[in-house]
Amino acid sequence: MSRFTSILLAATALVAVAGCAKKRPPVLPPAPAEAGPVDQGNGSIDGSANGAIVPGSDADFKRSVQSNTVNFALDMYDIDSTARAILDSQAQWLARYPNVRITIEGHADERGTREYNLALGDRRANAAKNYLAAKGVPSERMTTISYGKERPVAMGSDDQSWAANRRAVTVVLN
Repeated sequence: MSRFTSILLAATALVAVAGCAKKRPPVLPPAPAEAGPVDQGNGSIDGSANGAIVPGSDADFKRSVQSNTVNFALDMYDIDSTARAILDSQAQWLARYPNVRITIEGHADERGTREYNLALGDRRANAAKNYLAAKGVPSERMTTISYGKERPVAMGSDDQSWAANRRAVTVVLN
């Protein structure tokens, strides 16, 4: 009987361990650049017509605002004075083009778990969205997405790379 008990305990332990196997994470959507070219409505895929930047395009946005990127401190998602200046310039540009929709992408550095960084990226994107909404940009024109640590802009494992990867990026959609 003791042999049967040992086998039963071993089988139970094996089933318990098998149930704890790590599940495969869901696949993230492709990067905007991988999604393929987008027609800007003027026969152009980059917001320019015959080399000229079209008003209201992503190219015009990047040229006109202080930056399309807001950086954050380690494990933070609050909007500091530098971020306010950047987001103020974005809000002014968005006020000039009331039909333009944007997506705000939240990012984190490589430290921390995947789940933690996705949540932190979401808080960063929403902080930027809420600031723009407070400046008069309608929430219906803005969407957010978090990529966590999955899409770094800097590929190092040092303070400078980590600082560059802690960000929220505004992308013009039309």
